[in-house]
Amino acid sequence: MSTNSWLEAIVSALVLIGAVFTLIGSLGLLRMPDFFTRLHGPSKATTIGIGSLLVASALFMSYRGGGLSLHEFMISLFIAITSPVGSHLLAKAARHRRLPGSEGWIEPDQDRNR
Repeated sequence: MSTNSWLEAIVSALVLIGAVFTLIGSLGLLRMPDFFTRLHGPSKATTIGIGSLLVASALFMSYRGGGLSLHEFMISLFIAITSPVGSHLLAKAARHRRLPGSEGWIEPDQDRNR
């Protein structure tokens, strides 16, 4: 197999893996019973799926463009930073609004009184 064939096979596999993880994360958003478990699907599986798609894009563009493509790695860094922060803020807002599923959580000031 030539270098082109190996690269195309690796890029194809990464695209398929990314698509599967993104689909699973999206289905998790639809199928999970409450807000906190729904938050898990997009924040975990979809991040892995998008990361795999971006690595495939970086490999392909670096080979075709003749130089190292860093745009995809900057996008990956942005997603890796913003996705957990966004999920944390959504969970905190849901806890503050006392959505179903947050009743087992202990407030920080209640923990000191024990």
